[in-house]
Order: sequence, then C-alpha cells, then structure tokens
Amino acid sequence: TMVGRLCFRNVNALAPMVRVGTLPTRLLSLDYGADIVYSEELIDIKMAQCQRVVNEVLETVDFVAPDERVMFRTCEKEKDRVVFQMVGYTRELSLSAMENDVAAIDVNMGCPKEYSTKGGMGAALLSDPDKIEAILRTLVKGVSKPVTCKIRILPTLEDTLSLVKRIENTGVAAIAVHGRLKDERPRHPVHCDFIQAIAEAVSIPVIANGGSLDRVKAHADIEEFRKATGASSVMVARAAMWNPSVFRSQGLLSVEEVMEEYLKYAIRYDNHAFNTKYCLCQMLRDKVESPLGKQLKSAQTNKEICEGYGLQEYYKKTQAELQYPGEFSPKMFLLEWSRKENLEQPRYETVQRSQDRAFQSMVTMTGKKYRSTLWEKSKKYAEQASAIVCLRVLGLPEGRAGEEYSGLVGKRKREKNNEMPDEEDTTTYFGARKRHLSENPEDLTTTLCNNCVKLLLYDRNKTACTFYIKW
Repeated sequence: TMVGRLCFRNVNALAPMVRVGTLPTRLLSLDYGADIVYSEELIDIKMAQCQRVVNEVLETVDFVAPDERVMFRTCEKEKDRVVFQMVGYTRELSLSAMENDVAAIDVNMGCPKEYSTKGGMGAALLSDPDKIEAILRTLVKGVSKPVTCKIRILPTLEDTLSLVKRIENTGVAAIAVHGRLKDERPRHPVHCDFIQAIAEAVSIPVIANGGSLDRVKAHADIEEFRKATGASSVMVARAAMWNPSVFRSQGLLSVEEVMEEYLKYAIRYDNHAFNTKYCLCQMLRDKVESPLGKQLKSAQTNKEICEGYGLQEYYKKTQAELQYPGEFSPKMFLLEWSRKENLEQPRYETVQRSQDRAFQSMVTMTGKKYRSTLWEKSKKYAEQASAIVCLRVLGLPEGRAGEEYSGLVGKRKREKNNEMPDEEDTTTYFGARKRHLSENPEDLTTTLCNNCVKLLLYDRNKTACTFYIKW
C-alpha cells in the first residue's frame, strides 16, 4: 500500500533513537539499504519554538531553536524517506513548518523513559486510549503527510488489540509495535506472539520492533524477525546503532569501515562533535577502552576526532568546500532581494549531463529565466552561476568587493518574513552560528571580462575558485 510517496509495507526501517538518529546515521543507514529512516524523538513544544532555516552552505534545512541549537537537520537525499518522530501532544502548529521537508510524521507513544512519561508523554499515553485517539485524529486531519505512531504492548492481549484497532480507525498509515511492556527492558525477550496477533487484527501495515537483543544481528535476521512476528515491516534500533550496515543485503561491514563512513557524513553536515563522539562510542561498544576509544573520548572537536581515524585531509578538504559559496553568495543576494521586494522567491531547475555528470542550472525570477551557457562540476556551482547571471541582468549587487550591502544580507535566511534589521545588524546565518560581515569583506570578488563574468570565490584560506559565465 502506498500512502503518499512513502510505502510502509515490506520495508526495513531505522528506528527512532535519542541522540543516535541524527542526520549522519540516517544517511548512512540509507546508503546501506534501509528503506525508511526515523529521526530521533523530538518534543513538540520545543519544535514549535524553532524557525525553519535554509542552510545554503550545508545544503540542508535546519530547524533552529531560539538558543541557536539545531534541533533537526535534514537534506534532499532523505526527503522522501525520513519520518519525523515527535513526542508530546503533537499540535499541528508544531508540524506545519516542516511537513514539506519530511515524508511522514510519527507520534511516539511507547518511550518508557522518565523524561517522556513524567510529562504524560511517550508510553504514559498507553493508559489513555481516548487521548491517543484524539491526538491521532487531529493530526491525520491537519497534516498533509502520512501520520503513523509507535507503541508498546499492554499487559493483556485483549487490551492491546482493542488499542490498535482504535488507532487504525483514526486513519493512520501504519503502526510500529515494540514487542515489550512499558516496564520491560531490552534484556527481556520480545513478545513476538503479541506482534503477530496485532498484524492479524488490523489491515494497516504493522512494523515490528524490539528484536535486537537475540534475533537481529545481521540483514538475514531481519527477514526471520519479520516471519516470526507476521509483521509487514521491521524496525531496527540497537543493532543499527552498533553497526548501521545491518541493513546491507551483502552482509555486515567491519565496524572500523562503518565508523569512517559515519564520520565523513558527520563532517560533511557539520554534526555536533559531542553527538559524533556519542554515536561512534556506541559502535565501538566493548572496544571503547582501546587506544582508539581513549583518543575518541578525549577529543573535543570533529577535527580532533578525525585525527584518530586518519581523516585529517578529508576534514581539511571538506571544510574548504563548505566555505564556498560563503556568507554572501549570489543565490543569497537574489533570495534576499526577492524577499525585500515582496516577490516570488527564485526557483532553480538543474539538469545533469550524463556523459560527464556536469550540471547546468536555470533560475526563474519575476517570470523570466536566466542561465549560464557553461556546465559546472556541482549542482551548487551551477545554481550560483545562474544566480549571478540574473543579478547582472537585473543590475543588482552580487557580492563584489566595495559593493554596498545595505540591509540585504543582514537578516537570516528564514521562512518567516521578519522586518529588515538596522544597518548595524550585520549578522547572517552560517551553520546555526552568527558571523559578522566585516570579518571577511572580500570573500567574493567579481570582474567583467569581455562577454563573460569572471567570478572569483575565496575560501577562508584565501584559495580562489574561478569560473566564467557567459551571458
């Protein structure tokens, strides 16, 4: 059954896990064969306070809290396969800003941790079926994306089946079932018979969870767990936390290889160093006291973590690439100008040439289309090329040294139309941190050369990237 664009039948899913289910783990799991990946559970009240920020540097969409912390980060690669899991009373207002960035919304009704149950959230909801039904009906009605939920079993099969039938009647697209009671822990065996009875009692997809203790060690075990529970799909938690390559049909990879690939994603997407350390330590498990483990525990930054894995050059290369296009990119100037003039935001259409995998982009602005005749090595460069052609034709500033910035780049690239800041407010969003324009006033310099625009972009090491744009 396909609900929207996301299918919940016959899929292997990365389970929602606090601190583990951040972007690097999700992307790595997709690489290894996961069909669906869940975010870590996030509290609805906190998400309601976040602002949606388009991070052009990382090519991500960030939901940033008032204290500048990135609460949730996602990217185009996972857009059609990431399920955002929320815990709380899940008001629709918390979700309206993000539903177009994810494939589905899941409500956590099974977390037994005190920080959830103490506030009447998570597994505490299991004792209040009326509230469960009200929450799910409200979400199904108010959210355009598929809504699912994750529960634990109740003490009796009769009560459990009664609950899941009420949940099914709310219109949810699927239900994930952790086959343990609220008070049971991972050391207790999973109740496959309960999950099987649930799968037989409802017509919507049932996703079995809880088999990492003694059933799921490798990819082949996932199918065996599916058969043992009679479920449509399987959700893997701790086995994937220890080694995300559990999703590989070709078999497990070494933990060392997996950790290296994880770290590359963590660097590429500017993952917080403490979160990177935590996830790597989970993969090390009993080797956490090894020389590598001790070096990892002592590291305080992603750069120091990379040193333990021999990825210093990868770190330097990635950091240099992430500085381009910098805080004052042509795309950013064009976007801020459109917002200031209350115009429709620029739309980019990018194609890739098969023979050399080069990119060409066209931007539509005020009903007209602009593009460079050249092909670029990345989508990012191609979009910048089309943006600068548009800016030139419109006679707008594009970031040249000495051009007046006015208030154009003084506000953050946020979804909300905040008032333009005073001229003194010269901060701009960069990786959820503030930087001042005056720090690097010559990051972008452009000169006109015959019928071409010659664009020089300087990174923080003053290395220039040059390309020509005909127009």
